[in-house]
Amino acid sequence: MDGPVRLGLLGAGRIGRTHARSIADTAGARLVAVVDPDEAAAASVVRMTGARAASAEEVFGDPAIEGVLIATPTDLHAHQIERAAGSGKAIFCEKPIDLDLSRAQRSVAAAVRCGVPLMVGFNRRFDPSFRRLRQEIEDGRIGDVELVQITSRDPAPPPRAYIQRSGGLFRDMMIHDFDMARFLVGEPIVEVSATGSALVDKAVAGAGDVDTAAVVLRSAGGRLCLISNSRRAAYGYDQRIEVHGSEGMVFAGNPAATTVTRADRSGFATDPLDPFFMDRYAHAYRQEVATFCAVVRGSDAAYPGGPDGLAALAMADAASESLATGRAVRVGQVS
Repeated sequence: MDGPVRLGLLGAGRIGRTHARSIADTAGARLVAVVDPDEAAAASVVRMTGARAASAEEVFGDPAIEGVLIATPTDLHAHQIERAAGSGKAIFCEKPIDLDLSRAQRSVAAAVRCGVPLMVGFNRRFDPSFRRLRQEIEDGRIGDVELVQITSRDPAPPPRAYIQRSGGLFRDMMIHDFDMARFLVGEPIVEVSATGSALVDKAVAGAGDVDTAAVVLRSAGGRLCLISNSRRAAYGYDQRIEVHGSEGMVFAGNPAATTVTRADRSGFATDPLDPFFMDRYAHAYRQEVATFCAVVRGSDAAYPGGPDGLAALAMADAASESLATGRAVRVGQVS
């Protein structure tokens, strides 16, 4: 098909609007239709992009729409993946694919059966700094990977209503770090040990979740990864990774608006961190959309797919079990 890649968007909430902006900023992409039961939310995307408000049935039934981005609540993902696959459209789905691993497996199998690509929204793989980390490892610049440390801290916890539907910190927040650990280590994760507390907001504990957690992963080759998450960082959105190897270390810190540092009698001062993920990963979201468009048109570009989504979800399940039991849990291998 000639012209820009024609896309449909399911979900006009926070992450849906982020993808809509990325599509608008991507040459060769056009958002044709947006679906959301909240008319005001859909209208905001219409104003932003010039897309039309539509129903899911209209999107799935429109032969001119080549790809669908699913940015709805998690409990709708698997069904919408299957609907899109059945209509022959390429699929981009936000993480996690589903909160239930077996349900997620069935939806991934549907995409395979229908012969359509399924890309999962692990946007951090498209961050320039984290891609450079991976390249340094692949080029052998630090020798054999031995230890990975990943820090992820949000500026504030989400509303309780969101937590109750999200599947909890491991499936909603740390799932990005589980995928990044696999991406950097380059081999399966076989064991998870997790601990956590509700230190930021007691309502989180009331919802059966934690807001502060630490996890140790062991890979098939014995490599270790330490992940720490917090739903609170008073100083901004904190995202850092360090990879230690037999011949050295590579580190990616937080970007700042400028590299200016001011020093006086009170100490050293730099620009603040980005306020949240929409700003920190703006470039990654645009690159993610550009890659999806290339995949829609038949490119063999690398992207996180259904098996990656299933592997990260299996790790989240293992972390939840480890938190509940206080013991290390083997990660079931999924396909």
